[in-house]
Amino acid sequence: MKEDIATAFDRDPAARSTFEVITAYPGLHAIWAYRLAHWFWQRNLLWIGRMISHLARWLTGVEIHPGATIGRRFFIDHGMGVVIGETTEIADDVTLYHGVTLGGTTWEKKKRHPTLENGVIVGTGAKVLGAITLGEQSRVGANSVVLQDVPPHSTIIGIPGTVVGTSETIIEGGKINLDHHTMPNPVAEAIRHVLQLVDDVNARVDELHPEVKTDDKSKRMKATEKDMKKEHEDLERFFGGGI
Repeated sequence: MKEDIATAFDRDPAARSTFEVITAYPGLHAIWAYRLAHWFWQRNLLWIGRMISHLARWLTGVEIHPGATIGRRFFIDHGMGVVIGETTEIADDVTLYHGVTLGGTTWEKKKRHPTLENGVIVGTGAKVLGAITLGEQSRVGANSVVLQDVPPHSTIIGIPGTVVGTSETIIEGGKINLDHHTMPNPVAEAIRHVLQLVDDVNARVDELHPEVKTDDKSKRMKATEKDMKKEHEDLERFFGGGI
């Protein structure tokens, strides 16, 4: 519990005192209730575990299934609307913001919820669905919908979630990087690739002019085709189905 309180100070710059954190942080209360419910769940006292989870949801607005597996220094900021499914696996130093769903995608009684590796941050309102893995130190942008595995140290945004870059170390010495405004803009990036592709097409047309020497034409054509292939690949990454 001391570690959980210390984590609140490390992850939330608004934390002012230990008394405030203990009494007025619903995310912290939800985690403590989960640990109690999980203890009963592991001993096959399933109804008691579910009731503790149910009461915690009523009190905090956070629903954590007692069957989920959660590591150390887990932090839920604000908390309201967070849902964590039964087969979810969360490693150490993970942070969730309000409105996050770690949900399942099948009726079958098997692993059907996400796995979040060390240091993952999931932004406000994001949905991570299915038995997928978010690699360590990855960052999911607000309101994104992630449906496929994510490599470590990735930045994911959009619907469906697209890897739009790599993220540097997010947590150092327990403290979190709160630079949410540095998220890239995939729409602007896609438009840039389209404009470059148009330029390449124009260049290719110009190379067909009879005044251009054959050797120069061949070299330019190869360079243009290579550039066009790259732009097509980049566009496919943005428009071809997410990650």
